[in-house]
Amino acid sequence: MKSHQLLDGKVVVITAAAGTGIGSAAARRCLEEGARVMISDQHERRLAATRAELAAAHGEDAVAARPCDVTDEAQVQALIDAVVEHYGRIDVMINNAGLGGTSPILEMTDEQWLKVLDVTLNGTFRCTRAALRQLVAQGGGGAVVNNASVLGWRAQPGQAHYAAAKAGVMALTRCAALDVAAHGIRVNAVAPSLAIHPFLAKVTSEDLLTELAAREPFGRAAEPWEVANVMVFLASDYASYLTGEVVSVSAQHP
Repeated sequence: MKSHQLLDGKVVVITAAAGTGIGSAAARRCLEEGARVMISDQHERRLAATRAELAAAHGEDAVAARPCDVTDEAQVQALIDAVVEHYGRIDVMINNAGLGGTSPILEMTDEQWLKVLDVTLNGTFRCTRAALRQLVAQGGGGAVVNNASVLGWRAQPGQAHYAAAKAGVMALTRCAALDVAAHGIRVNAVAPSLAIHPFLAKVTSEDLLTELAAREPFGRAAEPWEVANVMVFLASDYASYLTGEVVSVSAQHP
């Protein structure tokens, strides 16, 4: 994809960026648009492999990596500290970490509910808070981009925990945006409908994926880079007057 240098000189942090999903696609697109990127993930082996691949394509100085479990506040703060130590500051935080699963609410356990909420909603809160504190300390400006989901608006069987968490991400995004608007910091989110990647294919039946793709107006799922493109836009100065918005990455209305 042709670069327009939308993020030229900016420092971007991305959680859950290992592997081949939306996070790694966002890292690739940010690098292509001129950013320096710190990628993070709790899977250290996959993180190291992704970092090596990106560095080979964009240069050793352009990409760094640090493991982080977003359910651990100390690790989240250590990630932000590491970015500042390595690159001198941060400009953009992309909160991509999330956890799904399928269980009817009649069978859902407290453990299942709390695990999804802790990664998907609480993790986004922890990372947003740490990034915003750093951006304010730097004098303001910058952007946070959260990964929500159209399930924050729509219902789907077996997704009560995930949908509740993503609806929470949407509300968090709107409220955080108002809390830091006076500092010139923007907080927005994307809400993908269906983006196919290998991990999703492992945890979702082929029949369900086929059914969900058939419901999409284009008759297919989004590619991860198509979601990443919207993240890049929200991170860029082209979105200078957008804050507290949740952008649906789908041809469907909420």
